[in-house]
Amino acid sequence: MRVVALVPGGIGDQILFFPTLDDLRRYYPKAQLDVVVEPRSKAAYRVSKSVNDVLTFDYTDRNSLADWSNFVGMIRDREYDAVITPGESWLMGLLLWLTGIPTRVGYKGKGAGFLTDSVPYQPNQYMAAVYHDLLQPFGIKTPCPELAVNVPKPDIDWSQNEQKRLGINDTGYILVHAGSSDISQTGSDQLYPLKHWEQIIQECQHKQPDLPVVVIRGSENEQVCRSLLERTTGIKLTSPDNIGKLTAMIGGASLMLSTDDPLLHLSVAVQTYTIALFGSTDPELVLPKNDKFLAIKSPTAQLADISPQIVLQKIWGG
Repeated sequence: MRVVALVPGGIGDQILFFPTLDDLRRYYPKAQLDVVVEPRSKAAYRVSKSVNDVLTFDYTDRNSLADWSNFVGMIRDREYDAVITPGESWLMGLLLWLTGIPTRVGYKGKGAGFLTDSVPYQPNQYMAAVYHDLLQPFGIKTPCPELAVNVPKPDIDWSQNEQKRLGINDTGYILVHAGSSDISQTGSDQLYPLKHWEQIIQECQHKQPDLPVVVIRGSENEQVCRSLLERTTGIKLTSPDNIGKLTAMIGGASLMLSTDDPLLHLSVAVQTYTIALFGSTDPELVLPKNDKFLAIKSPTAQLADISPQIVLQKIWGG
């Protein structure tokens, strides 16, 4: 059997779709299982254990009729037996119908008339479970499995060498993702103030001086990292350049502290104890029910209104 999944969205959406792909692989171990994702999201599949081919198409671009025609032609040429998608638009339904794929699965909604099978869209649950509902027409009605990833060995080796470079391989470490410093990307209400991070990090260093604090540095939060380095002594920076290396570093941490970010899904997948800060997002849609993953929801939907004291109480189990 040949199956393709059309999955719009960012890296976080792809990782939350992994359990659906994993269960398809478990029930159909010999199937050819491909995905079509936006170019910005292809990197997520470095840590997928179930996908054969990753194809790209920018669903959100201002595509011409020729672009859509080429997309449909690409799918038709690969002669799939089934297609699934969480995309609910009328256009997505029409595209699936034009591909001529015999089994077309999606949610009940605007484009459902073009599908052969549709399932109710039930958004008030963990998002991975929302996606997993799409497997019901395949006879897969078991609960959504836990998030899981497959980290390439070179990335694990890099992480081990990075921990040695930082001098943390024998001590464990607290890993901090301080979020983006770009207001245009996150909105000012979803930035956690630098002074709050300073207070949290300094208190962690005071209470656990033998447990180093490592901050994840990336292009989106370079300014935040630079400021923390200048104003907080003793912290260390790590800059993984792919999602596999990042996942391996998260997996080696004793504790992950993060704002609402796709990185949280990697932490869930490797079962690292995690404390996550949420502004307007409902944590129950993003995190599974598990004592390892603790959410702190702002009472005002403004991330800045989560006090450092509340975070520290969660860290120390108060």
